[in-house]
This record gives sequence, C-alpha cells and structure tokens, in this order.
Amino acid sequence: MHANQTEHSVHPDTDAELLVVDTPDEVTPQWLTRALRAGGTDVEIVALRFEAVGTGQTGASYRFYLEPAPGQTNRAPATVVIKMGAGDRAARSRIARAYRQETGFYQTFAASARIQVPRCWSAEISADGLSYALVLEDAHPARSGRQVDGCTFDQAVLAVRNLAGLHAPFWNDPTLPDRAPWLWQADEQAMQFLHNLFVGAADGFVHRYAAELSAADTATLLRCAEEFPRWGQAIQHRTSLIHGDYRLDNLLFDDHGHVVTVDWQTIEEGFPGRDLAYFLATALPPAQRRQHEAALVAAYHQRLVELGVDGYSADECFEDYRLGTLHGPMTTMIGCMYAAGTRSESSDRMFLSMASNSAAAIRELGTFDLLPPV
Repeated sequence: MHANQTEHSVHPDTDAELLVVDTPDEVTPQWLTRALRAGGTDVEIVALRFEAVGTGQTGASYRFYLEPAPGQTNRAPATVVIKMGAGDRAARSRIARAYRQETGFYQTFAASARIQVPRCWSAEISADGLSYALVLEDAHPARSGRQVDGCTFDQAVLAVRNLAGLHAPFWNDPTLPDRAPWLWQADEQAMQFLHNLFVGAADGFVHRYAAELSAADTATLLRCAEEFPRWGQAIQHRTSLIHGDYRLDNLLFDDHGHVVTVDWQTIEEGFPGRDLAYFLATALPPAQRRQHEAALVAAYHQRLVELGVDGYSADECFEDYRLGTLHGPMTTMIGCMYAAGTRSESSDRMFLSMASNSAAAIRELGTFDLLPPV
C-alpha cells in the first residue's frame, strides 16, 4: 500500500535550491542520497539509471532505479519517480503557478491530508519558480485510469471516499490563505479573467467539434460559460482544499483495492462539490452515472462524516454535487483549447467524452435551476 503523507512528511532542506534539477542527467547518486535523507530515509545511493514515464504536459517524470550501498538494500526504495519542469523559460513562465502549487501541496498540506498520495522525500522549487523537483514514491505496478474507458462502480467508490480524505481535514478552514499565500484566490479580477477565458474556450470548443457534438450538448456547453458569474456566486458558501483536476487519468489503482492521487498542480481553496461532480460526471457515462450517483455521493458523504465533518447533511451534499457539475465543462474546454500538448485522436476522444458526459449531467441534475437569479 502506498504510504499516506500523515506517516511520511517532507523535511525542509537547509539548502533547498541544491535539490532542484532541470534534467535527469543532473540526478547523481550523491544528489539522490541527499534528497532521500532530507525525507527521512538514511541511505546511501551508489548507482542509478532512469527511464522516462508518462506524457506530462506541464512537466517531465522519470523512474529512477536505485542501487544502495552494500547492506542498505532493505532501507532504500528500489525505485523512485522524480518529477521536474520541462520546456524553455518562456513556456515554464506560463505555467509557473502549477509548479508552485504542486510543490506547495507536498510542502504544506500533504502531511495533514487523509487522501492517499505517494510518499514524498523532497519537494523543492527554485527562487524564480521556473524549476522544481519532486522525489516521489513509485506507485508501479498501480495503473492510472483512462477517461475514455471510464471505471467500475467499485473503483468509483474508492475514488470518492479517497476524495473525502482531501476535503475533510480542510473543511471550511479559514486559515488556508494564511498557510499558503500562493493558493489561487477567487477575487473579482480573477473571476472576470476566468469568465473571459471560459467564454473563449467554449466558443472554440463547440466550433472545433461541431460535427461530433449534439445540439443539446452544444447549447449546454455554451450556457455553462454564459452562466459562470452566477455559478461563481452560488458556490461561495462552502470551501475546502480542492484538487481541481480530480479525474481518472490522475488516479492510480492497484490490485488490492487502493487508489493514489497524483498531479497536484491545480489545487486551490474552493467549493468541494466541484471535485466530486467533476469526477462522477466525467468518469461515468450518463446511464452508469444515473444508476450509481446517489450511492456514490452517499459514500463520499459517509467518509466525510467518518473523518469528522459535522453539520453537513446528506441532502446538502447531494445539492453541492449538483452545483459542482459546471466545473466539468469549464475545466474540460479550457484544458482542451489552451493545452500545450499536441492535439491527437486520443485527446479529442477524451475531451469530447468529458464534455458530453458533463453536459448530460448538468441537464439531468437541473444545475442551472440552482443558480441565483440575475
């Protein structure tokens, strides 16, 4: 089972910049020894090799195979994954917030979260914010989900209960901005910028996929962007730390009933129903969602209660789920139209399934009816 950060926390290094690298060739046995010791594993690495893993759009990840000093095999992990920045300085400057947020999650919040995440030995970022390095537990042979394939009911139960482990410890916590000034703040200027971004993305998305989208989906997606200001008003009553991109591609499932969450570049203080609705509305095709959503929202709520959230009824939880569904079209269409990666048939299928599934959920759950009057 992958360790939760409540058992293994990141220990700050006195020379943090020394633990920031830009290429895998900069990772030497001495560097990795220092990083592992910074995270509480007293071991000496004498040799290593690496291979690229994943196809990250905003960073690069590598699996390192470690050879510890004689007699230290039992103390050292066999492999670790190191995640670092990618691209030139101009490209990195556009996504520097993502680097800051992911590093900040492991530095500030992972130790007190109850969600399952990889153990992190070191999480450091450069002074200019354009380079960072995470030394993480290797979740192999756990496998990431795939949006286009969906998931089983049992996997969905694991995922929503795991999600409650993120939300519960930070439920309506007024200290979040003080603990992490780098968290995105939904002030008036930021919301106006996001609204403009959403409108532009929606127009571009429905134009790009006009032949594949139904008339109902097109109308729903465009209305989501139009209604963004009212939606923003409707989701101010409850906050927590949210993942922001809690979907199958960012979840690693093993064969023993465990799920680990990765890619923490989109965290913010926000409405927890957004994460729940985004997962359920994108991971499950409409018929499967309709069949199971009541039980899955109940499983999420039960886990919140188990973790100490009180004064929050099951009915309130289901209404928050309904309200949260606009997060799906927003994140999907902005991600699609402004993604740095190369467009492909696979990415087209993924974005279309996420948008169509979310649009169906919004119509069937009557989300627009929950928004405040103009």
